[in-house]
Order: sequence, then C-alpha cells, then structure tokens
Amino acid sequence: MRDPYEVLGVPRGASAAAIKSAYRKLAKKHHPDNNKNDPKAAARFAEINSANEIIGDEDKRKQFDRGEIDAEGKPRFQGFPGGGPRGRASGPGGFEYSFRTGGDPGGMGATGFEDILNSMFGGAARGARPGGGRTFEFDTGGIGLDLDLNVSMSVSLEESVKGGEKRVRLPTGKELNVKIPAGVTAGQQIRLKGQGETAPGHPPGDLLITISIAPHPFFKVDGSDLRLDLPITLYEAVLGGKVRVPTLGSAVELSIPKNTSGRTFRLKGKGLPKPGGTGDLFVTTRIILPDGNDSDLEALMERWRHSHPYNPRSDLG
Repeated sequence: MRDPYEVLGVPRGASAAAIKSAYRKLAKKHHPDNNKNDPKAAARFAEINSANEIIGDEDKRKQFDRGEIDAEGKPRFQGFPGGGPRGRASGPGGFEYSFRTGGDPGGMGATGFEDILNSMFGGAARGARPGGGRTFEFDTGGIGLDLDLNVSMSVSLEESVKGGEKRVRLPTGKELNVKIPAGVTAGQQIRLKGQGETAPGHPPGDLLITISIAPHPFFKVDGSDLRLDLPITLYEAVLGGKVRVPTLGSAVELSIPKNTSGRTFRLKGKGLPKPGGTGDLFVTTRIILPDGNDSDLEALMERWRHSHPYNPRSDLG
C-alpha cells in the first residue's frame, strides 16, 4: 500500500483536523455508490479508508511516523542483526523473533545467549546437542512450531454487510484474493488453510486474517443500528418536504414535516444484519445555512426577529 499521507494528499505535519477533512472529501468523491460505472472506485475507496485508519488514529500515526508499523498497520521487526542461518519462534505480543543457529554470536558464550532466550520466551533454552555446531532448542511449554501468519484487513461497511472479494498482501510478499463473507464483523478472523509459513518436516501453517471495519463517511455504527446526520435546508425545515436519504442499499425518500429541527426519524430495517432480523437507521435532521453572506436572508431574519421574537433556550435558565 502507498504511503497514507500520499493517499490522503496531506503533508506529514498536517493537523488531525486537516487529515479528517481530506479523508471526508476523498471518501465522498470515490465512494462506490457515487462511481457505479468505475470498476476501480472500490479499490480507491478501500485505500483511502486504510490510509485514514493509520494516520487518522493518533496512536497509529505516531507508530507509523516512528517506523514501528508499515502503511498497512503491520509491525516492522527485523530480528537480530547479523548473518547466518536463522530460525523463528513466536515471542511476546505476537512478533516473530529471529535467532541465530550458528556458532557463538558476537563472542557471546552459550550461557549468555540462553539467558537472552529465556528472558524473551519465558522458557528454558536447552544447550547444544552433542556433536556438530551449536543448536539451541526452546522449551515452549508443549506448543509446537507456530507457522501461522497473522495479517489485518480493513473492509468498508458495505463490504462487511454484502461480502465481496479483496486482495491481501502477506508479509512474505505473496498476494491472495480473499472472499469476504457477508455479515462479517470487526474482530472476526478468516482462516485460509495451508497459506501460512512452511518449515521442513512440518505441515504448512494457516493464514489468519483479522477484520477491521473502516469508518464510514456518512454512517455511524451503533450495534446493529446505523445513525446518520442528514443536512436539510432552512426552507425544508420550515416548510417541510421530501428528501432523499442514503442507506446501505438504495436511497429512500423521507417526508420532513413542517417546522422540523434536530428531529430524529427511524427507518426500520435499514441498519445492519443481526440474528433474527436487521437493525434500523436513525436519521437526525441538521439545518445547514447557505454558504457565504445572503443579504436577502439577513433582511428577512431582521424582520422576523422584530415581529416574531422567541427564545428556544428558555428552559436552560
């Protein structure tokens, strides 16, 4: 994946507000629903969401800037310096640690090296086997060699509901097309048998893909329900009317009654799938004034203020 700053078109020193603004504009521009005739729109939209997941999150952004994670949010770990044949074992936090299996590393004796291994893996590093070079074995509490690969995948809200197919790049450089099941939720894992790492004398490990759901530019997830702030004009709020409301499916028409301000409407069955049914979509109207100065509107409000005074904050004391 490209550098997330490059994807969102912001400099590395951009403020959190600038990043959020850039993400919203790009997400709206490249949303698949707005580009139904563009087969590449979904890929661009997913890349924008993935970039925002990294630099739109304060902690992940710091980790990325320090070089601790890559553009896909995966940890960067280079193992121990030095050449020679290497083996792998799983260490604390899920990282894979490399260890040398050749002679005395850096002039360090067997006991010192074992102490390092003991402190890392919490077990005993058994000493050299008789004959040949020095080979260290680990006491892992009865757990066999872990050849599973763990990667993360960010999917859009639409993909989590409807399912689909997405390409994932493994730490090994290999790329796979992964089918996303409909109804997948954040934190769930997809297991691909035999797509993990390999080692002589061992069956190949599995690929474990942990799903995260990218923030949506319009909807907020509330359990199995969705929430949406719907902009309406001043005249729609006063006079009422019919307005189009986006959903995860096709847009629907909502009748706005007269004198509507900040009211929340419930659209049944327009939320997320849940056991035994579907959640709802809660739409809250927000009055948006026109951009710039409007002398006619200002004059109308001046006359209205003098002839129809009222205080909507009277209950606040």
